[in-house]
Amino acid sequence: MADLLAGMRILVLEDEVLIAMDVEQLCRDSGAAGVVVARSLAEIDPDRAASEFDAAIVDVMLDGTSTLAFARHIQERNVPFVFASGYTDLDEIFSAFPGVSVVGKPYSGSDLVEAVAAAARRRSSGV
Repeated sequence: MADLLAGMRILVLEDEVLIAMDVEQLCRDSGAAGVVVARSLAEIDPDRAASEFDAAIVDVMLDGTSTLAFARHIQERNVPFVFASGYTDLDEIFSAFPGVSVVGKPYSGSDLVEAVAAAARRRSSGV
């Protein structure tokens, strides 16, 4: 798992402080060159996200606010991402974002990192 995110710049949208810290460390331990954590949508401009990050980990809800519009925005700009969420009604996500992985909370670090790496590989291979 040490090099799965080698050199990548990762955006993490997560409002739970301890989870955000854990995910940030997981990404760094997996070789990420940079990790930025945003705890609310107000903290990150979606256009900046599309131009500055190689991949994203997106919680479905941040402090009670849906992140689906943000996810759609970065998807349209070809930023690979995965959803990491404790959200239980996933039908809307699966239908709106076919092919995007959803890693359920609580998740293992290896599952999350492997899902991000796979999303990045799909983008680079044009799939």
